Amino acid sequence: MKHLLSIVKRTSLGRLQYYRSLSSTVNNYNQLSTTYDPQLDIYKSNYEAMTKTVGELKTIIKRITLGGNTEARERHTSKNKLLVRDRVDKLLDPNTPFLEFSQLAGYLLYDDDEVPAAGIITGIGQVEGRECVIIANDATVKGGTYYPMTVKKQLRAQEIARENRLPCIYLGIDSGGANLPRQADVFPDKEHFGRTFYNQATMSALGIPQIAVVMGSCTAGGAYVPAMADQSIIVRQQGTIFLAGPPLVKAATGEVVSAEELGGGDLHCRQSGVTDYYAMDDAHALHLTRRIVANLNYIKPQQVVMKPSIEPLYPADELYGIVGDNLKRVYDVREVIARIVDGSEFDEFKKLFGETLVTGFAHIHGYPVGILGNNGVLFSESALKGAHFIELCSQLKIPLLFLQNITGFMVGRDAEAGGIAKHGAKLVNAVACSQVPKITVIIGGSYGAGNYGMAGRSYR
Repeated sequence: MKHLLSIVKRTSLGRLQYYRSLSSTVNNYNQLSTTYDPQLDIYKSNYEAMTKTVGELKTIIKRITLGGNTEARERHTSKNKLLVRDRVDKLLDPNTPFLEFSQLAGYLLYDDDEVPAAGIITGIGQVEGRECVIIANDATVKGGTYYPMTVKKQLRAQEIARENRLPCIYLGIDSGGANLPRQADVFPDKEHFGRTFYNQATMSALGIPQIAVVMGSCTAGGAYVPAMADQSIIVRQQGTIFLAGPPLVKAATGEVVSAEELGGGDLHCRQSGVTDYYAMDDAHALHLTRRIVANLNYIKPQQVVMKPSIEPLYPADELYGIVGDNLKRVYDVREVIARIVDGSEFDEFKKLFGETLVTGFAHIHGYPVGILGNNGVLFSESALKGAHFIELCSQLKIPLLFLQNITGFMVGRDAEAGGIAKHGAKLVNAVACSQVPKITVIIGGSYGAGNYGMAGRSYR
């Protein structure tokens, strides 16, 4: 018996050494290689076209980030108010990024009305080490009034906050309420202005902190934001909260009263109790906001196993030369994946099956992700492969990243006889039922039912 155990032990050690040596020779198998040569004409052509396009986009964004016109900005700052982006910058932890949502919302949408960023800044930033969703009105854009796109943008930010259980900070509330000429598209329907208050109330009920900072006028419906918040701040002689302003009060009741007397900080902190903290100025209000966040006994649930972040093997700017602006020009989506995932490491799933859809596991900034990228039209095999992979990631609670470059599903008699409709439906069903976070990046075309199968906007 002792002799037998000795043999087993020696055999096991030998196998262990063998597998270790084998592992050392294959540990780079999951690193993606590249076939792109920056000296090729196609690369140079793509790079030039995309650099020009991105440059034009940056010019537009630079103009949008200014907010309202020069006169409106000067009028705002003359009252010792910080501009909305300065407020956001001073609220966030130093040297931390701000992931802004929907920068182009409202751009050239309302004919002669300039509504940069839809008059509201939304995004995710870090405050006292905690990720928070920031929703900040820009009073320099049409007095901070809500256009239809403003409402849509705020609802989207609240949806992201709810799904990711992130505290909401309604920063620098400085709004005249709904834009009256467009109130038919702002006020009455389910996904209109009233839904923002519904979201605020239900998120608070779920234990997701709601913090309001009143730095200007909160009129009409806007008055409910600080009133419904878990904690609220108001700035002295600057913030006001009332359902109807002085002119309407005078018309309705004959009472003559100033804005400060009607709904200023002193009234709401001393008498009504609507607000909880009294700030001397914008800087003080931002300090109080950071202190509120620091005192939150709240930790976002963590469901993923993190790894140390590693830079990709290839420079990100090479994507300009790979993707290009010609939608008819094909490229291997693995070239894109190699430039966005940690260490360019990608464990491909079902590599030899359904080859027009690339699927696999990777990490981005240390976060595990399941990636689906198009490499051509979707066949039945591709659809079944995608559905299988999505279901697997859902079971493992791994977020999904879709890289869309899709003309649609295969058509024709053979495709129909092979069950393309049924198999495509399985992919769409898997996308719809998946409960993990989904991020979709359009890197080419996005057409027809292929948009649905690759987690288009309807499947957010």
